[in-house]
Amino acid sequence: MDELLGKRVPYSAQAEQAVLGSILIDPRCVPEVIGRVKAEDFYVQANREIFETVFAMFSYGQTIDAVTVLDQMKVRGVWKENSQQYLLELIEITPTAANVLEYAAIVRDRALLRALGAVGDEISKMVYEGSGEADEMLETAERKIYALSRDRDTGGLTPVASVVQRVFENISEAAESESAIPGLATGLPDLDRAILGLNGGDFALIAARPGMGKTSIALNIARHIGKTSGKAVAIFSLEMSREQLVTRLISSEGLVDGKKLQTGRLTEEEWGRVYAAASVLSGTDIRIDDNPSLTVAAMNAQCRRLKNLGLIVIDYLQLMQSAGSGNAWSNESRTTAVSDISRAMKIMAKELNVPVLCLSQLSRANTQRTDKRPMLSDLRESGAIEQDADVVVALHREGYYNPEYENPNEVELIILKNRRGETGKLYMMWLPEYTSFMPLDRRHEE
Repeated sequence: MDELLGKRVPYSAQAEQAVLGSILIDPRCVPEVIGRVKAEDFYVQANREIFETVFAMFSYGQTIDAVTVLDQMKVRGVWKENSQQYLLELIEITPTAANVLEYAAIVRDRALLRALGAVGDEISKMVYEGSGEADEMLETAERKIYALSRDRDTGGLTPVASVVQRVFENISEAAESESAIPGLATGLPDLDRAILGLNGGDFALIAARPGMGKTSIALNIARHIGKTSGKAVAIFSLEMSREQLVTRLISSEGLVDGKKLQTGRLTEEEWGRVYAAASVLSGTDIRIDDNPSLTVAAMNAQCRRLKNLGLIVIDYLQLMQSAGSGNAWSNESRTTAVSDISRAMKIMAKELNVPVLCLSQLSRANTQRTDKRPMLSDLRESGAIEQDADVVVALHREGYYNPEYENPNEVELIILKNRRGETGKLYMMWLPEYTSFMPLDRRHEE
């Protein structure tokens, strides 16, 4: 049909055949090839079926050559009368297997062009049919283009064999890594061991009543990841200004009293620490947006444009506007809106494949109890938050409620939900003058 309409579908039958011929000539190239192309990248159906057969055989550790591939094609029901002759032709017309990655690059390039054309057609159809508001269409278009740029599927059923292969690759990378955790280290070793770091696609929640140090611990984590991972960190602050946040970052990095920083009454030695902290922070790729009217869609759009993104921090959930309207909570209940936002955040984490660390207020319910330690049910406005979140960590300072408590700056990190491990309690020391946390040597409670 496309040819009849004057459109030429981008594909290279020669490159597709050369990739398959190279595999049959030298099966040792299969691991490299499957890292470059997928079965869907092959436009000619016969070529796609052969590649799918080879992929399945590789996943199951089977020997790959012309004879075994032909036999497996019969097992899979894709064998045809000319299949044997076609496999022999593939070997004959391939000059050398040494150039297989160049052939694979051509196949991938043509597949990307076809996908781009298909997305362009979908966007045009959406615009001319008038299905939705302009902002919604722009968000949809950006998401589709971003999925192509990240070489990720926008949906569809995926064969388990390809997923198994990716899982093995992840396990192998973890085994070769010097780090004891698969995700990004937060800088809080006890927390890292409990949640295995912050992993791509995770929606992690830090919840507490006001004054417990939610923003401080989030900034500590963002600062550590920005310094140690080499990745970009995006901070969206709906409550504090950029200047306030950076002042806190300098205070915790340089261990300089935050009040002194604001007044400028610093000793020469403290000025030296401030300059050193500023230099370290300037060397990171931490970015801050303090627009109080941001929606998840706007955050997502900004993050898609960041290269090498490692972490998204949002302070805090209940201040956000709902996904659709420009007026927070205008025509919908707060509970419904917060539920929509938390779901959108989980989708954003999954789409961008980065951890989203979001802060959340707790309701006053805990203040009515004798034991004021937070529970999942205290999450303010929405039970949907606890369903969407992969990790929920609540902060509790007994000294906040009881002035006579022996250690007023002791903080309990209560892991209320953990999809990667067990729940329990960790103990930290809160350093209010530096808006920072440090480990506390105390027995952990499960």
